[in-house]
Formats: sequence, C-alpha cells, structure tokens
Amino acid sequence: MRRAVSEMTQRVLVTGVGGQPGFDLARRLLELNCDVIATDADPLANGLLLPGVTPRLTPPVTAADYTSRLLGLCRETRPDALWSAVEAELPHLLDMSGALEKTGVRMWLPPRRAVQAGLDKAFFHQLLAAHNIPTPASWLPSQIDDVPDGVALVVKPRHGQGSKNVVFCSTRRQARMLCELVPDPILQTKLDGREFTADCVVDRDGRASVVLRYRLLTKGGLSMVSETFHDQQVHHRVIETLEAVQASGLCCVQGFLRDGGSGRVVITEMNARIAGGFMLAEAAGADLVGQTLAGLWGHPIDHGRLTYRPGVRLAKATTTLAVTEHSRLGQSAQPDTSVFLALQGRSDDDER
Repeated sequence: MRRAVSEMTQRVLVTGVGGQPGFDLARRLLELNCDVIATDADPLANGLLLPGVTPRLTPPVTAADYTSRLLGLCRETRPDALWSAVEAELPHLLDMSGALEKTGVRMWLPPRRAVQAGLDKAFFHQLLAAHNIPTPASWLPSQIDDVPDGVALVVKPRHGQGSKNVVFCSTRRQARMLCELVPDPILQTKLDGREFTADCVVDRDGRASVVLRYRLLTKGGLSMVSETFHDQQVHHRVIETLEAVQASGLCCVQGFLRDGGSGRVVITEMNARIAGGFMLAEAAGADLVGQTLAGLWGHPIDHGRLTYRPGVRLAKATTTLAVTEHSRLGQSAQPDTSVFLALQGRSDDDER
C-alpha cells in the first residue's frame, strides 16, 4: 500500500535557514521525518547548526555564478525537492526550473506575477488599486509633491523586507531627506490599527485556505507575540488579494484592521514564500507544511486540514542554539576557542 506523503522520508533542500522562515521550516520538516539539506549564503547562519540537518553554503543570490553553483549543489546533494525561504531567489528559480527538473528536483513556485508583487511594493500597490482592494496610498520619490499636507508617512525600500531602513516622518521635507538615505525608496501613508498576517495555502486550482493572526508584538520586523483570530471581512480581503496576484502554494499577506468604515481592512503587502510566524498557524491546527509538501509532490491539498482555532497565542524568545570551539585557526575563519551563539532568526529576513 502506498504511503501518504507525510509518512515518506523526503530529501528537501531548504534555502535561507539563517532567517526565521527558513530556520523554522527546516525544523518543521525534520519533525515530519524529512531529510533536510539546510543552506544559506552566510557561514554564520544559525540554521546550519540545527541538529539533524545536512548544512551547505550557497552563493548570495546576487552572485554572478548563483545559478550554476546552486545547480551544482543539487547535483551533489541530490534532493527530491527544493523549498526556498528567500523571496529574492524566486525569479532565478523560475528561470532555472527546467534545469532543476532535469536533475530530479521538484519545486512549487508561484507565477511571476505573484513573485513580482512580493518583491516590488510599487507594483503590488498598482495591482491592488486596479482591483479596488484597500491599500495604503503610495508615491515614488519623484511624486513627493503629490503627497497631501499633514499626512503621516512611512519611507521604506521599494524592494526590501523586514524592518531594515523603514522610517516614519510627518512632512514632505522630512520625506525628501529620507529618500536620500533609504535605498530605492517608496513612500506610503502610515496606518494605525491592529496589524495582522494571513498564512495562506493556494492549491493549483486556485482554492485558498487562510489562517489569520494578529501581530501583537514585533521587534525588528519579527513577530515575537502573535495570536490567531477569525474575521470574515479580513478573510475576504485576503482571498481577493491572493486572486489579484495569482498566488500559488504557501505564502502570506499582511495588513491592518482599523476601526469601522469601508476601509476597515487595509492590505499592505504580500510575500510569495512561507512567513516567519507560520508556526502559530500550525500550533492552532493548520497543517501548512504538510499540505504544502503534498502539493509539492503533486497530490491534492486537503483544505479540511487547514482549519484552525482562534485565540491561540505564540510567544518567541531568543535562545542559544549552539556553542562550538575551533582549535586551530588554519581550519576556520573563526579565532581560536571562539564561541558562537546562534539566535533563532534574523529579523531582517522575517515576513515583513
């Protein structure tokens, strides 16, 4: 009798294990009896020290030889599947999907439209505006004069993620100065309200399951305390957003829940990858990783296993993962008897 996907030992290469999404994904796959190849471009990435993984270094996604070296790594380690937790990799993986398939590596990638929506905040804003989905007003630096007087603003990298280089201001003069400091910036209206993330699995027929959670406490862009909730209007807006960007697979949508009015639910951004706080959705009963694995292997998604309980709260804390010593300087880039304290995740690689 054929075993269920969750009962099979699969060899999965996970990228970006130094960030919270990749770190927790590697841990969860280990719990599901997968053979995990944990990769990152940073030799100090904490996920490379997870017990039970096969650690490997990859080139930065900006490296000229990124594609050839990743293909070489796949030929060497022979994974059954590749699961990226680094959104900037997705355009490259789409380009090399044929070559990876020839090596026997499965992937479940979103279409380019969804990838671009996750990587380009200006494109995402235009897309949502075209579908009449409430989203913050946005301007590029050349459009600062169009910003109304008295509007509180947030200036952030157009192609960035996490809280890095995200700053707030209240005047156009301040915004002009910040646009000189923030790389490739975009300006948006600053929102008040309850911030939320939706963990989403969209099957290949376009049907989506959504898990909603409040971001109760964030530090450096990382959700430290979050809690699941149900809200039909938020759920509807998230579904509209997924349809607008043509999302597929496991992804996340973010927004704000405001007080009353037609603009009660405002969508701010989406990521075409697993979110940094997905473990709360799993703790609340949603089989996000297991069902995505099923879809990765071409099996139907069981949306009945993606329901969840509201009111489940998760708190994260920084901890020591490993302490290691290097006895000879010539064998390591680290000094003698260096102590390496690995924390649970880089905040700049979280879902924001």
